[in-house]
Amino acid sequence: MNDTAPEIHSQVSEAEWLRRVDLAACYRLVAMFGWDDLIFTHISARVPGPEHHFLINPYGLMFSEITASSLIKVDLHGNKVGDSAYEVNPAGFTIHSAVHAAREDVQCVLHVHSINGVAVSAQAGGVLPLSQHSIFVLSSLAYHDYEGVALDEDEKPRLVRDLGDKRFLMLRNHGLLTVGRSVAEAFVAMYFFEVTCMIQVRAMSGGQPLRHISQHIVDSAQTQWEQVTRGAGGGLAWPALLRKLDRADPGYRT
Repeated sequence: MNDTAPEIHSQVSEAEWLRRVDLAACYRLVAMFGWDDLIFTHISARVPGPEHHFLINPYGLMFSEITASSLIKVDLHGNKVGDSAYEVNPAGFTIHSAVHAAREDVQCVLHVHSINGVAVSAQAGGVLPLSQHSIFVLSSLAYHDYEGVALDEDEKPRLVRDLGDKRFLMLRNHGLLTVGRSVAEAFVAMYFFEVTCMIQVRAMSGGQPLRHISQHIVDSAQTQWEQVTRGAGGGLAWPALLRKLDRADPGYRT
């Protein structure tokens, strides 16, 4: 599979290749952090340029196997653009195509079935304001009720309606979804989403009364986030994450 890397690199723009490297890194990081679910769930990224083309994982590969050259390019209907020996999961792209079609500002859609995320998605109260991490999630959070495996095109408008202009979407009884203006932004958002859920599960298991953060602090979270990240958002942490990945698992770049 990696033998095709030089060929793919020469056939695409440099902007697309850089997007491929970032997306492959995101898949590997999701695996490294333990949020993957065998070969299931997906991360998609918009291909730079006027065409409505997107990159998504080959169905059947583990996230730890994804490389820049193995990513599949598809159109907005999930049809492959160019040759690939792999297929696309129709359920996976149903969710992603709906978001990409509705949100021109979104460059990356990241969806996981993380253990803590699914656990909180099954709790009636959803995300609670229990931690510093949670205030950033709560400042831009939406919910979508479970309708079964995402195979039905009819679900798309309801999913888009529920997401609205938010960055975090809790798929009830299903998992977590984040969107970003870059792959980096979607990944760092998912880090905060999953850690928020992990903290909540552990706090609720302690058997003690919980202290909730006040709403006025939640309301100021986005302003605080911009100050903490110096306006760079998730991009501030991305170079460090790539260095971490390069030390442990540099094969994603091929």
